Amino acid sequence: MKNYSEIYEKELIENVMPFWMKHSKDEEYGGYFNCLDRSGNVFDTDKFMWLQAREVWTFATLYKLQEARPEWLEMAKHGADFLEKHGRDAEGNWYFTLNREGKPLVQPYNIFSDCFASMAFAALYKVDPQERYAEIAKTTFFNILKRRDNPKGKYNKAYPGTRALKNFALPMILSNLSLEMEHLLDKKLVDDLLKDVIHEVMDVFYHAESGLILENVGIDGSFSDSFDGRLINPGHIIEAMWFIMDLGVRLNDQKLIERATEIALRSLNYGWDQEHGGIFYFMDVKGYPVQQLEWDQKLWWVHLEALVCMAKGYALTGNEACKEWFERLHEYSWANFRDPEHGEWYGYLDRQGKVLLPLKGGKWKCAFHVPRALLQVYKTLQGVEQKNSTMEAVKS
Repeated sequence: MKNYSEIYEKELIENVMPFWMKHSKDEEYGGYFNCLDRSGNVFDTDKFMWLQAREVWTFATLYKLQEARPEWLEMAKHGADFLEKHGRDAEGNWYFTLNREGKPLVQPYNIFSDCFASMAFAALYKVDPQERYAEIAKTTFFNILKRRDNPKGKYNKAYPGTRALKNFALPMILSNLSLEMEHLLDKKLVDDLLKDVIHEVMDVFYHAESGLILENVGIDGSFSDSFDGRLINPGHIIEAMWFIMDLGVRLNDQKLIERATEIALRSLNYGWDQEHGGIFYFMDVKGYPVQQLEWDQKLWWVHLEALVCMAKGYALTGNEACKEWFERLHEYSWANFRDPEHGEWYGYLDRQGKVLLPLKGGKWKCAFHVPRALLQVYKTLQGVEQKNSTMEAVKS
């Protein structure tokens, strides 16, 4: 794995972050432009709260973990100011979409706006410890916990009582958000929450027959033999497994790390397109046709999260299968998603690996998965290299 850390760090600093610094800042109305074409031109000015918050988190985290560049802190605060002024309704729930000026377009139906707002202000507090940042992060986080049983609240479209399901995404996010918020929360609250989310992710949504994790299960954790109940999202599983690995490190639980590694490897083997390469977006646990027409697309975040997961799996367990998968994923991802001409990475490929949409930012893509993954990979593998160097020095 030698030299990968340098490659990923260079990509982060020289190819990816300059793109967002140059093109995403809205100097006139505040916040960031989310919708950018291949070369960085703005093609739509609507602003999506979960993406605005993700970009705040990215710049604050890079300032904290990579380098204390004043322009990165200023960029983070620029987005946070817009969020603070315009992002919430009267009850403190975060809207899904605003127009360029900051007027609401879409109601706060999506709890992930809240999740990433909490994450953003918690990260910003680490580098600029203003009390109002901590208060926004904590207030939002406690609102999330109140809504866990019905995340969409009054905006829930499901008819009550017929086929009540719960979704994997929120416990998955909480397994990461809990650690992101830890510096602002009571230790007992965090410890109890970690037990809950680990149980949800690793037991409740775990499908023993396949060894995979389902996207939806019954309220009581039962399997639902339906489109939604059979749905598998390999990218979600793999991303969740590196969150769980981080929790395993936090809890000093090697067995948890090993189990997360095994599930991640199983998901990669299940989700890999043997004919064209890359990871399928959606699958059915019984092999039936899925209802998502984009099921066979290859998405940037899926492959980047898999790279992070395999890097961590190898670093924490030494499992050679993780190393082999990392190298296969690296070859596929860098050949197909990376744009060396204009910077950043493409988001959407067809099954054969050709670019479907040349956008660099949109309703679902922003300055988050690419820079976070590059940072995670390079830091993780840098640690492996340092450990190996120390061991060689001891031997000699």
